[in-house]
Amino acid sequence: MQPQAKPNNPNFSSGPCSKRPGYDVTALELGTLGRSHRSSIGKVALGRACSETAELLGLPEGYRVGVVPASDTGAVEMAMWSMLGARPVDVLAWESFGSGWITDITKQLKLENATATVADYGKLPDLGAVNFDNDVVFTWNGTTSGVKVPNGDWIPDDRKGLTICDATSAVFAMEMPWEKLDVVTYSWQKVLGGEGAHGMLILSPRAVERLESYTPSWPLPKIFRMTKGGKLDEGIFRGETINTPSMLCVADYLDALGWVRSLGGLSGAIAKSQANLAVVEKFVAANDWISFLAEDPATLSNTSVCLTLKASADQVKALVKLLDSEAVAYDIGAYRDAPAGLRIWCGATVEASDLEALMPWLSWAYAEVTA
Repeated sequence: MQPQAKPNNPNFSSGPCSKRPGYDVTALELGTLGRSHRSSIGKVALGRACSETAELLGLPEGYRVGVVPASDTGAVEMAMWSMLGARPVDVLAWESFGSGWITDITKQLKLENATATVADYGKLPDLGAVNFDNDVVFTWNGTTSGVKVPNGDWIPDDRKGLTICDATSAVFAMEMPWEKLDVVTYSWQKVLGGEGAHGMLILSPRAVERLESYTPSWPLPKIFRMTKGGKLDEGIFRGETINTPSMLCVADYLDALGWVRSLGGLSGAIAKSQANLAVVEKFVAANDWISFLAEDPATLSNTSVCLTLKASADQVKALVKLLDSEAVAYDIGAYRDAPAGLRIWCGATVEASDLEALMPWLSWAYAEVTA
């Protein structure tokens, strides 16, 4: 029978993601609007975005946090175009975004000493085969495959190259071994449910040393330049952004950071996401027509949860459309490059009660489209 109870919040999109519970745009601190981002009040707000991020994430001494243009994509591109080329590079991909970094490295930067290691959706490449004498580019969590690296044990402390990690659907939802990561990027609109167009760039001291000791052979656009006179432009990491940011989006991000603090900090946000995944795990265990795309439970993402169904691609599309029309779940179809299936966001901005209400609707919709 068709369920009666619906999720209070049907927004399960994997980016932009649901706003935090209780979100109210009128509660934002909007004193910066209409002011220059270079005014004292603008610099304070942007500086808080950097310093409060570092505090909540528990970053090691010497790590820098900056607000940069063009979302997570822009942050990754800044790092690759500014730092790669000093050493050979290993790049790993097991879903669409990692594949995009391979394209940039091999076809745009045209690095000759590049080794791409690729795995199918649902799997990880052989992490033991990575050469850490080289720079290494990888995603922490495959947003379009629901497959994450289980931990950082595969990254040696005595590596010679840099680790450049696209962690947009992992930061604030998963434990990150910061000492093993030299460049980490993410965007506000993923785990924190923030607004788009801004990226976050975290640099280790080793990454700073690379920027100050190496100059790429190719020209760098203005929005990629992180040094002045051979030294790191420290202003970027104090809130002096390269281009004009949206101060409304900054206010929204600061609100999200305050909400994380109200959960008890990073550990509270991680625990909430893991509890959300547990709801889906229980449902999958009880139904043989639905499975996780991730083949190894140790690699199962607790944010972008990707599922496969015993159904044709057309039936999956019909199921997604049916749940949308019932205002039960929006935007839960698999990413366009991924195998046909569902992708349900389980980050901390989603409530477990809404996921619990959604599960019976999945059963009902599956019965409807496969009848």
